[in-house]
Amino acid sequence: MPPGQHLDNRAERAQYDLHENDPDDPRYRRFLSALSEPVQARLTGPSRGLDFGCGPGPALAAMFVEAGHTMAVYDRYYADDRAVLEQSYDFIVTSEVVEHLRQPGDELDRLWSLLRPGGLLGIMTLLVAPGADFSRWHYARDPTHICFFSRETFAWLGQRWRSPPEFPGDRVVLFRKPAAR
Repeated sequence: MPPGQHLDNRAERAQYDLHENDPDDPRYRRFLSALSEPVQARLTGPSRGLDFGCGPGPALAAMFVEAGHTMAVYDRYYADDRAVLEQSYDFIVTSEVVEHLRQPGDELDRLWSLLRPGGLLGIMTLLVAPGADFSRWHYARDPTHICFFSRETFAWLGQRWRSPPEFPGDRVVLFRKPAAR
């Protein structure tokens, strides 16, 4: 979406405040498990992770802590501690966030740079389906959704990062950072 059509920070925050992402809601946790389960299945032992775009109730971070991992959280509106963006992580998860990024390439490259060699980046977002009627797609109607991704977009990122994407679900993509040489 062109920058002139982005909501200002106040209006964007007001939209996010309407979300009902209760960390204790079993349905919300089930939704997040589409990302947490494939990431956890690929971790070896207790790991250090970052929940990027955690929202006001960092349920995803809580799920990883409950599984024995150490978590940091970041959200520009609800947990704006930039110090966590200067550390390194074994894994980074971002659920329903990338479609909100004003500079998606820069932000994703930054997250990639925070991963340790062999680290895992897990992204959850609804993908644009080939041949879909974008004008009728409900996901595009959210005024805070300003960029959209497809399998081809993630394949391009995988080439850039030298890490082929893995799609363990219809809205989840994983990238493994190559090990140091």
